[in-house]
Amino acid sequence: MSLHTTRRRDRVNDHRRPVVAMVSDAIYPYHRGGKEIRYHELARRLTEHADVHVYTMHWWSGPRQRTEDGVTFHAISGMHSLYVKDRRSIGQAVRFAVTCFRLLGSRFDVLEADHIPYFQVLVLRVVTTLRRKRLVVTWHEVWGKSYWRQYLGRAGMAAWLIEWLAMRMPDHIIAASPQTADRVRVVSGARTPITVVPNGIDIDAIRNVCADPAATDIVVVGRMMAHKRVDMLLEAVALLHADGLPVTCRVIGDGPERGNLHAKAQELGIHRAVDFRHDVAEQKDVYALMKAARMFVFPSAREGFGIAVLEALACGLPVVTTSAPDNLARHLVANSPRSVICDATAADLAASIKLMYLRDAPADDHDVNDAWLAEYSWETAANRVAEVLINEV
Repeated sequence: MSLHTTRRRDRVNDHRRPVVAMVSDAIYPYHRGGKEIRYHELARRLTEHADVHVYTMHWWSGPRQRTEDGVTFHAISGMHSLYVKDRRSIGQAVRFAVTCFRLLGSRFDVLEADHIPYFQVLVLRVVTTLRRKRLVVTWHEVWGKSYWRQYLGRAGMAAWLIEWLAMRMPDHIIAASPQTADRVRVVSGARTPITVVPNGIDIDAIRNVCADPAATDIVVVGRMMAHKRVDMLLEAVALLHADGLPVTCRVIGDGPERGNLHAKAQELGIHRAVDFRHDVAEQKDVYALMKAARMFVFPSAREGFGIAVLEALACGLPVVTTSAPDNLARHLVANSPRSVICDATAADLAASIKLMYLRDAPADDHDVNDAWLAEYSWETAANRVAEVLINEV
């Protein structure tokens, strides 16, 4: 009798639901980004199929264990900063990885982990092997050898080796996009099954939000990280001002680059035209501010999917993004005939923004042909993830 058959029989005999352990060092709403939103939306929907336990850092005040929306959260480590200046902290990654050994004493039938920041995947392989459980890892993006060298210099080769090794650890990989799946497959080969489960959006929630009264020409949403290239957007805005087109811009988000971006706007002389919003806590408020714009600009140099782009398209906004090779959000933009993909330079970004500004009136999301967005629902994503996690338990 196979191990999987034995597990299914035992679960029927003890009349219990399967237990899914999900491991991620950063969770929503304490840390806001695409992958955090993904875990937030999927975890609570997976409770329809299983008991869901999320293992993370101690982001909240109070006891180390709490339950919300049917999901039980466990703080397996103290709270440590994710970043040192504008880069992920190696110390935090190692400390969190070591604390993942605590899952040796936890009850679960299958373990799913976020691939970032890699070290914990190696530890969780040991944990699941000793516990004779499956390890499933969700891959949001592949950095690759060249990007690691650009990011860390000589030390980038060691980081690439860790990423390469981590990709060979799981029993099953969930990829956030077809392009990420292709990149993972180049490294892992055919030995590891890969299932593509794109990120989702709540289309009904977006549709039910009215535009904020504070209008703007351009909006961008995301973590304020160097690779998001909001600095290039500010340069494009300055070029447009110099060309006699005084566009306004709203930047929604927070992160390590916050101070640098404020200083950049001052230096370029466009600070009065840029509305930095670091205080937006609710998604409905993000949607309202997005709908108040004429267009969404997404200059990111590296993006594994791009939930914000999908949300912008659902809001009825045309999108300007770049052809940067690691910006996989450009594949979403290709579905929108009103949107533009340009070269990753401030001059080309400015030219595309000007073209969009002169061509398009402010968006009316009720007139948008977005039938293709229906495949990107969180319910669909949760059902696909459940098939991977639970069907073989």
